[in-house]
Amino acid sequence: MKRTIGTILLLMWLAGAAASQTIAVNPTGVNVNSQNPTTVFLTFGQIPAGYVPAEAIWCGELVPATPPALGLQCRPDTIYGSLPVRFNRSTTSGNGGFTDIMTIPSSVVRRAYQAAVAGANAGFFYVRRFVSTTGGPDQYVNVTCRMTGGGARVPFALTNVELVTPKGEPVLFVRAGEPFPEIKAELRYNGTGRLKGRWEIVQPGEELPQDRDLLTEATLPIEQRGTQRRYTQVARFNHFLPPTGKFTLPLEVTGKMPITADGQYLLILRIEAVDDKESDSNLAAIGVGPGTVHSGAVASFPMPSLRFFVQGPAPNSQWESDGAVLPRSGSRNAKSEPVIFTWRGLEQAAVYQLSVMDGDERIFSAVTVSPNTSYRSPTWFGERFAGRTLKWNVSALDKDGQIISSTSFSSFELF
Repeated sequence: MKRTIGTILLLMWLAGAAASQTIAVNPTGVNVNSQNPTTVFLTFGQIPAGYVPAEAIWCGELVPATPPALGLQCRPDTIYGSLPVRFNRSTTSGNGGFTDIMTIPSSVVRRAYQAAVAGANAGFFYVRRFVSTTGGPDQYVNVTCRMTGGGARVPFALTNVELVTPKGEPVLFVRAGEPFPEIKAELRYNGTGRLKGRWEIVQPGEELPQDRDLLTEATLPIEQRGTQRRYTQVARFNHFLPPTGKFTLPLEVTGKMPITADGQYLLILRIEAVDDKESDSNLAAIGVGPGTVHSGAVASFPMPSLRFFVQGPAPNSQWESDGAVLPRSGSRNAKSEPVIFTWRGLEQAAVYQLSVMDGDERIFSAVTVSPNTSYRSPTWFGERFAGRTLKWNVSALDKDGQIISSTSFSSFELF
């Protein structure tokens, strides 16, 4: 009984200390992944005049702040870590509020989990300190973090995104008129929800995006959403992500990519905010606006972009159209005379393969070694195929036997 009364008194003491602060936060408690990083959208309301945010710390236990400071601060011997500068996406918001993107790094999660295994509370706390520039008391505002498995009850947030090219190239070189390489994004995430957004390209001469333009929409305060710089849209996507933590998003373009001009382009990934109950922040509850902010697909980092260069048509494409010289298309050749097949040379070629077709059937084939660019048909060729209209082309092969390019077919008649 004494232990129960003592616990109740302690809770009342902590509640009284927390009530003395004047800065509120929503949500006040969130579910977090016990094994991986977690990102949560938080809104602090009505920041008093003269107050600015200071450090943010995670810890296992809270104690009343040392007077004259207000609120509950971290117990020093239970501190797990502080918010890294690279993850600090906090910014002022409308109506005197303050938006904070709480990203719990793996090191903090690991220490909290180890403490829980050792018998400590399964939850821990995020504490943001606000300091006064006019001599007022510091204020501590805390959020409870409840460790879970990272499934559907954890806020839907992206924890890592990487763009993958066919051969892992960091920069692509694309020829005009050629199919665009297969690009995909490998995503890691918490929770579950719809992944909505678009692929855009920055064309030559356009102003490049800033980091703020590449943040997911859910990372921005409500009044700043829709203000990011827009570029040419090439594809949209809308996928449901189950609570598995991994997803591959392909670039699926319907039609041709708008890359007609030579120069430098940038392919960027834009992720839109979606409804997610676990990511909601109630503005009305803290007095900074009506309604709720939906922040599904929040992230603490800018989305990656891919730089690529578009060059004019490859020399091979010119060879494809005019590489075959003789016999000319539509020509007539006497069966009693050999046919001299002639074509233009291609610099990269090691071997040329001549093919003669009768409709869809290959009836004759020959191979010559570069730099030889002609072939004289055998004496029996004209007699065997007399009276037919045939077509021919040449394929250029590299030293490994791979086809570099092939000329278009030219027709001729043996009479």
